[in-house]
Amino acid sequence: MKNSLPNPRVVTFHYTLRDSSGRVLDTSEGGEPITYLEGGGQIIDGLDQRLRTAPGGAKQKVEVPAAEAYGERDPSQVQKVKRSVLPVDGEVKIGEQFQAGSDRSAPVVTVVAVDGDMVTLDANHPMAGVDLSFDVEIVSARAATPEELKHGHAHPGDGTGHCQ
Repeated sequence: MKNSLPNPRVVTFHYTLRDSSGRVLDTSEGGEPITYLEGGGQIIDGLDQRLRTAPGGAKQKVEVPAAEAYGERDPSQVQKVKRSVLPVDGEVKIGEQFQAGSDRSAPVVTVVAVDGDMVTLDANHPMAGVDLSFDVEIVSARAATPEELKHGHAHPGDGTGHCQ
């Protein structure tokens, strides 16, 4: 992947992610921080854009609207299908997720309703339509190495090591 940013950085950060009601959806607290190459597509675009100038040690609240996170909900991604066409055995329960086909790029769908032999599936990302709020602490930010830019992702440590 060719990075089109003029001076991309490798950024390492801790975060707590909340929805618009303040409910915690995810956090790196107590675990390893996230490391990514700016513009490399490893984190949602809206967060990547808003962290571009954040220096190491900075703490900030970052608001990312749904359209710049996992997108808006698309009603056309919700469909009813016959139970017999599903690639799963046994009982199907609301909330279950599975890949809709054998191809690795087939979408992951969520069962949202079961009515007799008809099942309603939703292929929207579970966080589609959700405005996100991140509490972020930048652990470090450094210039990306030529090797990282060539590979399209961050490498461990100072960026001179090999891919894992």
